[in-house]
Amino acid sequence: MFGTSIPINLIKGSMILYYVDILGMDVRAYGIVMVVYAIIDALDNPVLGFLSDRTRTRFGRRRPWLLAGGPLLAACMVAFFSAPSSLEGIGVVLWFAVFAILCEAFDSLLNANYGALLPELFPGERRRAVANSLRQGFQLVALVISLALTPLLTTRVFGTETTTEGFTTTAIIYGAIATVVIVFMALSAKENPRYSTRERPRLLPAILSVVRNRLFWQVGLVGACYGISMAIVLSGVQLYVRYSLGLPVANALYLQGAVIAVTAAALFGWTRVVARFGAPRVWRIAFWALAAGFVALFLAVDLITGILAGVVLGIGWAGMLATNDLIVARVLDGDAATHGEHREGLFLSAFGFFGRLNGVVTGLALTSLGIFFGYNSGADPGDDPGMAFRVYLTVYPFVLTVIGAVAARFVRVPDTTPLTETTPVSEETA
Repeated sequence: MFGTSIPINLIKGSMILYYVDILGMDVRAYGIVMVVYAIIDALDNPVLGFLSDRTRTRFGRRRPWLLAGGPLLAACMVAFFSAPSSLEGIGVVLWFAVFAILCEAFDSLLNANYGALLPELFPGERRRAVANSLRQGFQLVALVISLALTPLLTTRVFGTETTTEGFTTTAIIYGAIATVVIVFMALSAKENPRYSTRERPRLLPAILSVVRNRLFWQVGLVGACYGISMAIVLSGVQLYVRYSLGLPVANALYLQGAVIAVTAAALFGWTRVVARFGAPRVWRIAFWALAAGFVALFLAVDLITGILAGVVLGIGWAGMLATNDLIVARVLDGDAATHGEHREGLFLSAFGFFGRLNGVVTGLALTSLGIFFGYNSGADPGDDPGMAFRVYLTVYPFVLTVIGAVAARFVRVPDTTPLTETTPVSEETA
C-alpha cells in the first residue's frame, strides 16, 4: 500500500496545480479529458481484472502483473510531470491526456491485483480488519510523503511556486521508491494456490455475473460517494491553501500533515470499534463523521483553523479507511461462496469503475468553478478564487458524503463467511 499510494497520490494531488494553475491549461479542457479518461478506464478495468483471474503461472496469478505494473506506473508518472516547456495550447492538453490515461491504467492494473490479495490472504474478518488497518496505516505514511511533503519539495527545495522543475525531480524520486517497494512486495507475497480454480473464467459470462449482482451496484455507488469526495480533496487542497486561506502552497504541508497524523492515530481506534460492532454499522457512522469534517473546513479562515478542521476531517476519514475495504471484501466473499470461483481481480476492477467516476466528477466540479466563479486557470483566476476553491474542496464533498451516508443505511451486506485455506470452495460445497 505504501508503494502503490505514492505515485497515484502525487498525480491526483498535484495535477491541477501543475497543469491548470502553472501551465495555464483551461479547466474546460481538463474536464473534457477527465470524461474521456473515465470512459477508457471503465472499459479497461474489467479486462485487466479478468486477465488477472485467468492468469496461471508458477509465480501465481497476481505477482507477474505487479512486477510489470510498478515500473510502468513510475515511468509514466515521471513523464506526466515532465511536460516539455515548448508545449502550448493543444500540445499541453494532449500531453496531459496521454499520460493521465496511461498512469490511471497502470494504477488500475496494480490495484486490481494487489487488492485481490487482501481477502485471499486474510479470510476471517477480525484478522482482515487488523491487516487492513496496518496497510491503511502504511498508506497514510505514503500520503505524508506524496501529499504533505510534496508542496515543500516542488515549490521550495527543488523548484519555485511558479516553475515546474521541482515536480519532475520529485516524481523521479517517488517513482524510484515506489518501484522498489512494489517489486519487493510482489516477490515476497505468498499466494494461496487453492484460489486458482481449474477452470479459467470466460469474460462475458463473468462480467454479466458481476453486473447482475445487486450488492455490486449498491456498495459500488455508495463507496463512490466517499471515493469521489476524497479525490476532490486531494486534487484541490493545494489551491485551497493558496486561494482560500491566502497562504503559500508550501503551507499545505502543515494542513495535510495534521489530517494524516490524526487519521493514523484514529485508524486503530476505529479498528477496535469494528472488531466489536462489525464493519457495516461502523461504516455507516463513519460517513457522518467524514461529512462533519467538510463543514469544519468550510468555516476555516487561516492555517490554525484549517488545521483544527483537518483534525475533524481526519477522524472521519480514518473511519472510512477502516471499514470501506472490509465491506467490499464481504461482497467478494459472498460471490465466492455463491459461485465457487475466486474472481477478486474482476470484481475489484469492476468496483474500480465506480472509483474512476471521480475523474469525471472532479473534472465537472473544476469546470463549474469557471461557470460560477470565473476561475478558468492560474492565468485567469476570476474575481473570487478563494470562494471558488472553498466550494470545490468542502461543499461538493459534503453533498456527496451525505448522499453516501443516507444510501448506506439501505445497504445490507452479507455476514462474514470466512473461507479457510483448508476448505476450498467448490460448486458442491457452495
